[in-house]
Amino acid sequence: MKTSWWRDDASEPVRRNLGLTGVLVALVVIGLVSAPDTFATSGNVLNILTQASAIGVIAIGMTFVIIGGGIDLSVGALTALSAVWCTTVATQGFGGGGMLFTALVVGTVAGTINGVLIAYGRLVPFIATLAMMVGARGLATKISNKQTQPVNVESINRLAENKLLGIPVLVLIFAGVTAVGWVVLNRTTFGRRTVAVGGNAEAARLAGINVRRQTVLLYALSGLCCGLAALMVVAQANAGSSSQGDLYELDAIAAAIIGGTTLTGGRGTVIGSLLGVVVFTTITNLFILNNLPTEVQNIVKGAIIVGAVLVQQFQPRDLFRKR
Repeated sequence: MKTSWWRDDASEPVRRNLGLTGVLVALVVIGLVSAPDTFATSGNVLNILTQASAIGVIAIGMTFVIIGGGIDLSVGALTALSAVWCTTVATQGFGGGGMLFTALVVGTVAGTINGVLIAYGRLVPFIATLAMMVGARGLATKISNKQTQPVNVESINRLAENKLLGIPVLVLIFAGVTAVGWVVLNRTTFGRRTVAVGGNAEAARLAGINVRRQTVLLYALSGLCCGLAALMVVAQANAGSSSQGDLYELDAIAAAIIGGTTLTGGRGTVIGSLLGVVVFTTITNLFILNNLPTEVQNIVKGAIIVGAVLVQQFQPRDLFRKR
């Protein structure tokens, strides 16, 4: 008997995204009840989106890596390294363009190193990116000499304040990265190869896909996203520091997972990761508005991650399969 589309695996991303949308609606209701005077204001909504922008850009890159069958624990450290490197006095001498170029190059090169170690050095992604996380954070601390590096470039300092049609530029950057990520994943050969490699690397190799090159490109893409996010973080703080990007890897992985990206690879959506980032940022905002302790917030986030992984263990078709 033919299964309806809604019950088929093809509709799983749609069902999950609708579920996340429902979660967002529930959070909005909670916000309206618990903090009616502050939560629903336009300023707070834009603040939520702005706070989600940098980690959201990183989550897009992380989504590609996980779909491709990998994991990247170094994204937080790469963000810090890119932020510190692009805010040195020498780099700032080249203006905003020089800072942007430096951040993107540093992130991309570091990400490429991850990919080479994994694809050609045959290191397990967990080990390779863990080593990069420690090394990059240490290098960032060395470069900055444990000091915060203030930014004197006006165009960068104004970046977090500038708006276009009433929308913060940082939010527009996040939206642009999300749109490009969606197109690349769903409408290009690169996206199809990513899914194929994550689904079955050996089958992808036999089909003519250069699995090693694809792996390197995926980690380079993740590093590129870290470089862009670093400049966004620097713009918000008006400074670069080796402590920036702390635990970003956990937030990015969590956003991708609750958005439907499976840790086994081969499946995931950019829109799901977008919703995942917004859900987590909204939760953080609610906790701040209600003066709830950070440790409780972390417990809630942990419970959400566990719940999302448990949901992935049960395929919807199993609920409708005749016994």
